[in-house]
Amino acid sequence: MIDHQNDDLDNINNTPDEQPKETITRITGMYKDWFLDYASYVILERAVPAIEDGFKPVQRRIMHSMKDLDDGRYNKVANIVGHTMQYHPHGDASIADAMVQIGQKDLLIDTQGNWGNILTGDRAAASRYIEARLSKFGLDVVFNPKITEWQSSYDGRRKEPVNLPVMFPLLLAQGGEGIAVGLSTKILPHNFIELIEASIKHLQGKKFTLLPDFPTAGIADFSNYNDGLRGGRVRVRAKISQVDKNTLAITEIPFGTTTSSLIDSILKANEKGKIKVKKIEDNTAAEVEILIHLPSGLSPDKTIDALYAFTSCESSISPLGCVIEDNKPLFIGVTEMLRRSTDNTVQLLKQELEIKLNEFEEQWHFASLERIFIENRIYRDIEEEETWEGVISAIDRGLQPHIKHLKRAVTEEDILRLTEIRIKRISKFDIDKAQQKIEALEANIAEIKHHLANLTDYAIAYFKRLKKEYGEGRERKTEISVFDDVDATKVVIRNIKLYVNRAEGFIGTSLRKDEYVCDCSDIDDIIVFTKAGKMMVTKVDAKIFIGKDIVHVAVFKKKDKRTIYNMIYRDGKSGPSYIKRFAVTSITRDKEYDLTNGTKGSVMLYFSANPNGEAEVITINLRQAGSIKKLKWDIDFADILIKGRSSKGNLVTKYPIKRVELKEKGVSTLKPRKIWFDDIVKRLNVDGRGELLGEFRGEDKLLIINKSGIVKTATPEVTMHFDSDMVVLEKWIPKKPISAIYYNGEKELYYVKRFLVEHEGREESFIPEHPNSKLEIISTDWKPMAEVVFVKERGKERKPNWEINLEEFIAIKGITALGNQLTKDKVNQINVLDPLPFEAPKEIPANDIEVIDEKEVSAIPSDENKAHGSTPSNTQSKDIGGEDDESQKTLFD
Repeated sequence: MIDHQNDDLDNINNTPDEQPKETITRITGMYKDWFLDYASYVILERAVPAIEDGFKPVQRRIMHSMKDLDDGRYNKVANIVGHTMQYHPHGDASIADAMVQIGQKDLLIDTQGNWGNILTGDRAAASRYIEARLSKFGLDVVFNPKITEWQSSYDGRRKEPVNLPVMFPLLLAQGGEGIAVGLSTKILPHNFIELIEASIKHLQGKKFTLLPDFPTAGIADFSNYNDGLRGGRVRVRAKISQVDKNTLAITEIPFGTTTSSLIDSILKANEKGKIKVKKIEDNTAAEVEILIHLPSGLSPDKTIDALYAFTSCESSISPLGCVIEDNKPLFIGVTEMLRRSTDNTVQLLKQELEIKLNEFEEQWHFASLERIFIENRIYRDIEEEETWEGVISAIDRGLQPHIKHLKRAVTEEDILRLTEIRIKRISKFDIDKAQQKIEALEANIAEIKHHLANLTDYAIAYFKRLKKEYGEGRERKTEISVFDDVDATKVVIRNIKLYVNRAEGFIGTSLRKDEYVCDCSDIDDIIVFTKAGKMMVTKVDAKIFIGKDIVHVAVFKKKDKRTIYNMIYRDGKSGPSYIKRFAVTSITRDKEYDLTNGTKGSVMLYFSANPNGEAEVITINLRQAGSIKKLKWDIDFADILIKGRSSKGNLVTKYPIKRVELKEKGVSTLKPRKIWFDDIVKRLNVDGRGELLGEFRGEDKLLIINKSGIVKTATPEVTMHFDSDMVVLEKWIPKKPISAIYYNGEKELYYVKRFLVEHEGREESFIPEHPNSKLEIISTDWKPMAEVVFVKERGKERKPNWEINLEEFIAIKGITALGNQLTKDKVNQINVLDPLPFEAPKEIPANDIEVIDEKEVSAIPSDENKAHGSTPSNTQSKDIGGEDDESQKTLFD
């Protein structure tokens, strides 16, 4: 706030030789209260709804105007807008926009014409072309002039409601959003039926939970909804399904988006290379239908995840419950909003009942007086009276003997009403009918008193009536789910090529003349190791300097515990050599990490990166010098514990190493890895897409059988390609037999055989090489069953179908064996049946080593172990000379 010292107007008069006279006005207290007044006005009168009825002022005035004009027929929206301007101090545009928003929520207003489309974002037609009237629900729950508090309109010419007597949690049903000065509100819409059920539970003293329900449907994760208070978050997603292997369909969109904005976000992601889309078709009308055509060879599952990661198919909404109560903003959760709305409804129902009770009692009172007046012929007592006061007194005297049973005293107003009764009515007065009317009124009074005595039950019945009359077709639209976070690095399209200049120490996407590393994306992180034992993780860029003599570059996977790095380094220029295994799960980007002991001149002697924790066997070669007896020995990395990247490692030898050679590739030393097969793109993955093949250890293999009768086993790799004629892909169990029925083209008969895979990693054919030979059925069940359907020969009865147990039919033979003849009869078709029950033998994992616990003792002891008297058998205790540069060239060239 500006503090002004002077509130006066200073006039500065210039001399004739100077510039013309100027007037300087000092801005003083003009704005002192104006900002606060303006902020209060915007908060209270424009942007934030009231908790009592759930309306903003403009919405309340629209509803009041529609009630003024209501005659059961449609009115032009332009007419309603004009009528509302009698109460609303702003222009027609703001009124028309607010009315369209209410109409699109399909609750209070019965619309006719083009009111826009919340799915496509299309605007409504001009207000002169569309019509509206109050809905039956709106008339039922919003209006009751008898219990409405009134105030003067902005110009004092008319009366408008302070709040409408809304007997329903309308604010939660419609939702509300507004931006005021210094605060905002965002109340999400909830389901009509669930709100009623929650109100009933509240009245019954039971707990309830409220979750939003959006008119655009979609899928939502409300795990962090936080009851609609500040700090909460709702994740919403489009509903995406797979039409075929090259087409996806979006049939529901997230709340807060439209089909147009959704398609725009997909096109932008496609332009940036995050996803690949061939074509998009928008067929949205009354229902959403967006068809996304994909290029061939692209995984639909992966593309769905990419749509959630990089487009508006998934978005986040932050609710903020803010309402007006007693002319002040109040931050409140949706649970408390519903409680207050329900309690307010109960009080409004009570007021209605009390007003009805009073009306019925007044009717009973006058009906009783009327009967006394006519039945006792009191009207004759006024015949002799000459003055009005005498008439009143005569009637009063005549009534006194008969009014002891009345519930209140007779007033002069009551007597005046008696004098207004016409002679015709007196002459036709029927005592029985009058008594029936009084009894009916007494029944109504008793009923209302019962309702007042059991107000909660009455309110519950009221809510149940609303549900029965208006709940049809208002079931929940939004599916409630819990979302897994989509790892953007796993689903992004890698359309950028990464290169490396190992000698100079540069990596980047612009080094096209240098060594190609892999495909990557612009959101990937790259991990780099140098010969000096340094490591760094950095973002993909055109050209980045890491450090000279790069030995390994790859895309970095955060929290990746399966990629294990095997390393041997020399500590300093002439120090001992150490061996270590480690994983890199988290880092600080662009920070250089030293993987050695930190001594100047340290150098990496051996390095390997193993995506599945493989542990190879290496050969250590020392240089011939001095009296060293053992110059060569093997080390198995499987004997080394996996520790942190900052660990020193275990001692290999204190003598210089000439070179390290790879002797044998290793298998994984980690827990089994789950592998899936995506049938659409014919690729393996570890991301959970497609069919789960099983948990694989390092020595486990895949069994692959093709329709042409070729069987082979292979180590699962995510880079593997599979033929389109593949009929079996599963985890290979060596002792599990394979059963086949095939047609022998040479002998023109069907044969059965059972065999085991005899040679790992080699393709073998198990049916004869004849042009007409073909595989009929294949089974990897322990006890397979098949059904043979025979051909019906002319003049003969069809042979019944033959169910055959293949295990009993033939024993296991060699893969090249011909097998047993199935039948000499003509076969129409052969079907695979469900196998017989069989409990497969349990697998005993070989070398299932989980090397995580650092408390275990390694096969190659560290210096600490040596200090307690342990001497490794594969190291020499005598010193030998320094190493030459030739060993380094052997390692990294």
